[in-house]
Formats: sequence, structure tokens, C-alpha cells
Amino acid sequence: MKTQSKRRRQPLSPDSSPNPFDILTEEIVCKILDHLHNDPFATKAFSLTCKAFYFIESRHRRILKPLRPELLPRIFHRYPFVSHLDLSMCPRVDDTTLNVISSTWKATLQSINLSRSRFFTNAGLSSLFVNCSGLVEVDLCNAMQLTDLAASAIAEAKNLERLSLARCKSITDMGIGCIAVGCRKLRSLCLKWCLRVGDLGVELIALKCKQIRSLDLSYLPITEKSLNSVLQLQHLEDLVLEGCHGIDDDGLSTLDQSCKSLKMLNLSNCQNVTHTGLSSLINGTEQLQQIILAYGSSVTSDLVKCLNAYSKLQSIKLDGCTVTWSGIKAMASLHSPVKELSLSKCLGLTDDGLSFLVQSHKDLRKLDITCCRKITYTSIDIITISCTSLTSLRMESCSLVPKEAFVLIGARCSFLEELDATDNEIDDEGLKSISRCSKLSILKLGICSNISDEGLAKVGSSCSMLKEVDLYRSVAISDAGIAAIGDGCPALEMINIAYNDKITDNSLVSLSKCRMLKALEIRGCLGVSSIGLSAIAMGCKQLTVLDIKKCFNINDNGMLPLAQFSQNLKQINLSYCSVTDVGLVALASISRLQNMTILHLAGLTPNGLAAALLACRALTKVKLHASFRPLLPQSILGYMEAHGCVFHWRDKAFQVRLTEGNGSQGMEAALWKEQQ
Repeated sequence: MKTQSKRRRQPLSPDSSPNPFDILTEEIVCKILDHLHNDPFATKAFSLTCKAFYFIESRHRRILKPLRPELLPRIFHRYPFVSHLDLSMCPRVDDTTLNVISSTWKATLQSINLSRSRFFTNAGLSSLFVNCSGLVEVDLCNAMQLTDLAASAIAEAKNLERLSLARCKSITDMGIGCIAVGCRKLRSLCLKWCLRVGDLGVELIALKCKQIRSLDLSYLPITEKSLNSVLQLQHLEDLVLEGCHGIDDDGLSTLDQSCKSLKMLNLSNCQNVTHTGLSSLINGTEQLQQIILAYGSSVTSDLVKCLNAYSKLQSIKLDGCTVTWSGIKAMASLHSPVKELSLSKCLGLTDDGLSFLVQSHKDLRKLDITCCRKITYTSIDIITISCTSLTSLRMESCSLVPKEAFVLIGARCSFLEELDATDNEIDDEGLKSISRCSKLSILKLGICSNISDEGLAKVGSSCSMLKEVDLYRSVAISDAGIAAIGDGCPALEMINIAYNDKITDNSLVSLSKCRMLKALEIRGCLGVSSIGLSAIAMGCKQLTVLDIKKCFNINDNGMLPLAQFSQNLKQINLSYCSVTDVGLVALASISRLQNMTILHLAGLTPNGLAAALLACRALTKVKLHASFRPLLPQSILGYMEAHGCVFHWRDKAFQVRLTEGNGSQGMEAALWKEQQ
């Protein structure tokens, strides 16, 4: 109590002038800041309230995700205690930047994300790892420019626990050996797509890094030779061997080690491994909880019998495998409490097999039967009777399931949180029944032509926790249905209403009430205009992804509000819109904008495009029509590429679909085609 009183008497800032906020303790102010970390605008507003709050916010901040490396000098002194630095939005990070980072936060930095950054070398990494001795996590995914010299620099990080080198295709066994010798405390290592790393490098990791818990060796040219060493890791829990085509039954049969601690094994895309090899690989494992055998050999009784000894097995994923009746019966006989079962695109799965299986595993929480085109009403009836605790059901493109089956889902699965009914026969009665699932947060109804506003309105009024809604090409939906979602689902973060010709600006006005909206796709909605988009911009300030392709009536008047209010926008598709140089240059003021697709903008000129590109300081990817390539100064393209921007040139001809009942828009689109 005495300490707290003392802190109340001390001002929060060095400013000695009277401040009413000085009555708050530092702990209280920090608690307030803890609740604002998801909203950068709220944090900024907080720090601008007064000098006291500005000062304490700078000392409280531990996590930084700057938009561009040139912003770093401004924040080095303001935020002295940063421990987690995410530079994934900064495509150009050079050695000088890493040197400054390592000298500024050498005492506090614990993790750094360089997964989308380039232009640094082993020299910059060496400075980082030598100075920042407290680093425990580093993400260097996609750093294809790094060689074994960089790996030797990584080896200086003696306290490193988590390292990702996915797609670092120039690092070899020698570099991995350096890391193995230097980073003895590694607990998690990802080497996915490191194509020049083979058995030698993996063996060295297994021999030197005894604390490894998670190891991803996907698509490495390894054999059973290194697996013997890997299986000796006493703490290994997650092992990913996806796409390791050098592993086969003959090799696995020679294994003389087992890993008792293993909890998750991923053997996806290992077509050369059957039940014989699997049995050898998991023999002696006592803690196995999840196994992934997607796109592998057929699911037979022999394969499933390999799993019968594992009483803790909860998750089985067999996507893309051929399922036999003997395999189904064997899975039904498993004694483990299976909670998650994924059978997406499994050939051979029928009503008889699926019904038999789910009746034996009534504790299922997640079931994926996507593209299982032979199942019918019978399967859904048995699933909903047997597995009443389901929280996730994915059944896209189950074309033989009739509309009546969806009524059963809502009536019997009240705990459902996710339903994917894309490309199915679900109708309004099914939607009304599903609206009973009050915990529903993800609902996908794309290409569902039988649903209308009536059913969607019931969902909007009953499922207030919805965060993601997909209505792609559900052509009977109109403004009334979207209004129900906008009014009833305040937590909505993503909605796709693309190619629905009954959607107008009224729908966008309704959705503008959803303050948490982050992703909006309205491509091909011919009835929307800049008026509706302006409402979205002003109401949904968290918007990060926007697709307005083929929205012909959206023009510069829609871009100006976006530029003013949508400062979180990172990705936009403007193709075929009526945006001109003016609108594109306005968008360039959005400091977070990283990804733009700009195809067939009739009002766009080379000069306007060049001005916009130069003004967009954070761009990492731009998709443009090939006709602009010779018209843009090579100096500008070179400048953009030097700062980390990648151009994708497309030579696609202008295309437009004239929609019946939208005469004016169709005429306008035809006119645009002539202009092209």
C-alpha cells in the first residue's frame, strides 16, 4: 500500500506542470494500454491525450510492427523496451537497419520476424545475433538469398529456441551443421523446402540440439538414415515429413529407434509409405495424439491397425486418400477418443462407411467431408444423431446431400461454431434451423442458389457471434439479407458477397455498422457504387482487404474516402473499376498498402500509375497489365524493385460478363470494352 501511494504522488511524465492524470498509478495506465493493443488507432489516440500518457505509452510498448524500415529511426528512442519486432511488412531491410536494431534493443529484443524481408546479408545477421544475446525466436522464411555464411551468423545466437528457415534454398548441410553446433537450445526448427539440406544436416541437428520439440523437414531430400537420429530426440513432440519422397517402406523397416514423446506426425504426400513403413516409424510411440496421412496410400485395415495401440490419438487426417471398407471398419474399432476426423476428397467414402464410422466415434468435435460426393441424407442423419457435440462441420460440394438434411444439422448440433455448406442444396428452412446454433462464428454459403433473404435474416437475428460469412454467387441474396447480417452481427470480420447482382449500396451501408470488418469482397456486384464504398470506408476503419473487381460504378469518389479513413488497408483489387489517376494517387497515401491489383482501369495513364507507385512506400506486390511495362520508366520500376516491390505482369484480354437485368451497367461495360 505504501508503494502504491508513493506512485500516485509521482507524476507519470517528466513534465512538472499539474496534470489531472497524475492521480492514476502507472499500473492502472498500463492496464488500460493492455486492452488497446489490438487497435493501433486507439493506442495512438491514447498517447496523444497528454504528455503523461505519451511518455508512459512509449515505455509500455513491447511489440512493434513498423510499415517501412525508414520509420525505424523515429521509434528507436521513443520505444526503448521493445522485445518483439515484426518486420514482415518491410520488404527492404538491409545490414545497416539490422545494425541499428541490434545496438538499440540489444538488451531487450527476444524475437524478430524477417520472413518477407530481403537485402540483408550474413554481416547484418552477425551483428544482430552477437549483440542481441536474448534472442529466442527468429523467422527467416523466404530468405532465398541467404547462404551458409548466414547460417554461421545464426549460430552466434546461443540462446535461440525457435528458428524458421522455410524456403531458404541456398543453405546446405554445412550451414545447418553450424547452426546445430551453435544453437544447442533449439526447441523448434522449420527447414521446409530447404532443398539443399539432406541427411547430414538433419543428423547434425538431431545429435547436437537435444531439446528439439518441433521439427519440420517437409520436402527435404532425406532418407531413413537421418530419421534414426531424429527418433532419438527424447523431447520431440511434432515431426513433419510432408513430401519427403526419399522415405519409403524399405528404408523405414531398417529403423532401430522409437520416439516415445512424439505427439504429432505428418506424413502427407508420402506415397511410398504404406502400413509397413508407418508401423516401423511409430513403433514404441506412447503419446501420439495427431496423425496426418493426407494424399498418401490407401486407407486399409492394415494401415489403421497401426494406430490401434495409441489410446491418446485424437486427430486423424486422411484427406485425398482412397478409403476402403476394411479401413473404415478398422477405424470404427479404434479405442482412442477421436475428436477430429478429416476425410476431405476421400475416394470410396459412401453413406455406409461414413455412418458406420461416426457411430463409433460419438465424441467427434470436428468433421471434414469436403467433396465427398457419394454421401447423401443418410450420412447427415447419422452424423447429427451420433455426434451432437460437433463444433465444426465442413461439407463443401457434397452434391447428393438434399436440402432436408440441413434442417437436421441445426436441430441436433447446437454447439456448432463452423459450418461450410458451399455449393450445396441448403435452402431457407435449413438456414432457419442452423440459426439455432447461437455459437456459430463461421458460415460459408457460397454458390448456394436456394437460400434467400428470408433464411439469412433468421441467421442475422440469432447468430450474433458470426465473424465470417461467405455468400459468393448466392444469387438470390439481396440488400434485405445483408442488412440482417449488418444489424445482428456486430463482431463480423469478413464477408464475401461477390457476383450477387441484387446487391446495391444499401448492403454496404448496412455493413458499415460492423466496426470490426477486416475483409470485404464485392467483386462483380454491379449495383454498388462509390456511395456504398464511402460508407464502408467511414464505418469500417479496421478494413485490411478489399476486392472491388468489376464494380464498374466505383470511381474516384470512392477512393477518396478510402484514402482518408481506411488507413489499415493492406490489399486492394481495383481491376475493371472506373478509377482514374486521381483515385489511384489518393490511395497511395495509405501508409499500410502493400498489395494492389490494377488491371484494365480505363482512366489510368502511365504518368498517373508512375506517380501512384512512387507514393506507395510500403508496396510489396503489384499486379499490372503487360501493356504498361514499356510505358513506365525503367528507373521507376528499378527503384520499386530495389525497395522490395515485386511486379506481376498479366496479358489478359479485357473480359466482361453482361448480366441480364443490369442494362445500364452492361452498356457501360461494353463501352469500356470498346475503349480498350
